[in-house]
Amino acid sequence: MKIGLYSITFLGVWYRGEGLTLEQVVDRAREYGYAGIEIDGKRPHGNPLDLPRSRCLEIRQQADDAGTPIYAVAANNDFSSSIPEHRESQLAYVRELIRMTADLGAPTLRVFAAWPGVTLSSNGGRYDVARRVWADTHQEDAPEQMWGRCRDGLIECAAWANDCGVTLALQNHPPIIHDGDEMLRMIREVGSPALKACLDAPLARKQGVASMQQAVGAVGALQVLTHFGGEYDIGADGHVVSYVRRRDGGLEPEDFYTDFVRASIEQGYDGYIGYELCHPLPQENGRTVGLEFAERNAKLAAEFMQATIHNVQLRVEPA
Repeated sequence: MKIGLYSITFLGVWYRGEGLTLEQVVDRAREYGYAGIEIDGKRPHGNPLDLPRSRCLEIRQQADDAGTPIYAVAANNDFSSSIPEHRESQLAYVRELIRMTADLGAPTLRVFAAWPGVTLSSNGGRYDVARRVWADTHQEDAPEQMWGRCRDGLIECAAWANDCGVTLALQNHPPIIHDGDEMLRMIREVGSPALKACLDAPLARKQGVASMQQAVGAVGALQVLTHFGGEYDIGADGHVVSYVRRRDGGLEPEDFYTDFVRASIEQGYDGYIGYELCHPLPQENGRTVGLEFAERNAKLAAEFMQATIHNVQLRVEPA
């Protein structure tokens, strides 16, 4: 099991300041001890409008030379709209991302069934505005209608992915996919070998999962990608501690990653678990924290997950 760095962490969305270039993300990944990178599929990192084949080959070579290969690309797609123009533009976007993923030499493209988006502001990104817009535009849609449109979009994209030798990894992410069971149901209904799973532990915990072993076991060999998040600090014992930021802005420790990693290794998972700093960040003196906050957390996250995997591997024999 390997740790990766998901470039959303340095996209310039959540902290105050500009996003890093992909070259700088590769440098940070190497410096912090990550084994690879996942490129977010939007500007300034991975919008396919900006990455023709020649540019993809340049980035691929740099990442390989640094010892941090590109293991995945992440789509920010939404197939749920009742407006044909919206769905068809999303299909064109994902088809180009599949091309880009293949050009980058990455085996996997993470996909959503639906995704409301992120709203940018002068003081950091926010989810609430985009979620309100999404809810308003879907208020007349029955759940089964939205589900069917998403399934049809994934069927079409899975065929393109299969032709390009790319695997799509469907994440257990709302608003259409509400938990791991619905993720697996969608994968079954699409019925393509090119569509597999990206079960993320933080989302699973929010979705009410009590046993990571059962959740990971249900996905089994379909798991091809996963992520971890949160914020990090040094505890009283000198070890890195993982925290989740609550809606009220406070922090509370997270204690489920050991169970998730253990269950994954028991299942024989040897892919990547990628760190993402992807939530509204705290403010200092009325301003959202800057790049240095993301850098510190990315560095500590690598230390935390390396230690977690190491400690689990001392006690677990893979299946």
